[in-house]
Amino acid sequence: MNEAPRMAFAHMGIYVVDIARMVDFYTRVLGFCVTDRALIRGVHVAFLSRDPDEHHQIVLVPGRDPAQASTINQISFRVVSFPELRRIHARLVEETVASLNPTNHGGSWSVYFADPEGNRIELFVQTPWYLPPVSIPLDLTLSDEEIHRLTQDMVDATPGSMSRSLWHERTRRRMIEEGSIEARAQAPA
Repeated sequence: MNEAPRMAFAHMGIYVVDIARMVDFYTRVLGFCVTDRALIRGVHVAFLSRDPDEHHQIVLVPGRDPAQASTINQISFRVVSFPELRRIHARLVEETVASLNPTNHGGSWSVYFADPEGNRIELFVQTPWYLPPVSIPLDLTLSDEEIHRLTQDMVDATPGSMSRSLWHERTRRRMIEEGSIEARAQAPA
């Protein structure tokens, strides 16, 4: 058994150039709440969350050199349903966000785009399947039924694909055996 630390992922921090612009985008477009602001080591920091059990899920910290590109590959957010993904996609089109890229991964339907400072964001909804990683364009002009059928065809044609529930159970067992499954500490009463 692996002696991995008993922990769970909680939040991330992003160095930003223009904190006001980034707070506006993450609150107005992605629906985050500013849970706190603080002056830490001489820098005004903003804490954002969408979960009342988490003081912050994202911390925005000024200090990024405007001449430097983002080093973030992506920040991913799970949405509640495919209709919600479509609704948010339409909102992103209205916002004219950069690098808008709907993608079908087989195991998820995703919409990628850049935040105002070029950090790549992914919004996704899981499908009922596990599929070894693929990335093809997702045509959101098609009906839900057409997208579902095209994805099912892709799953059926790809060796190693299976139901999400079977993949979940296999992966859960493996993580328990390896000792790598998340462990969350309970808050004191």
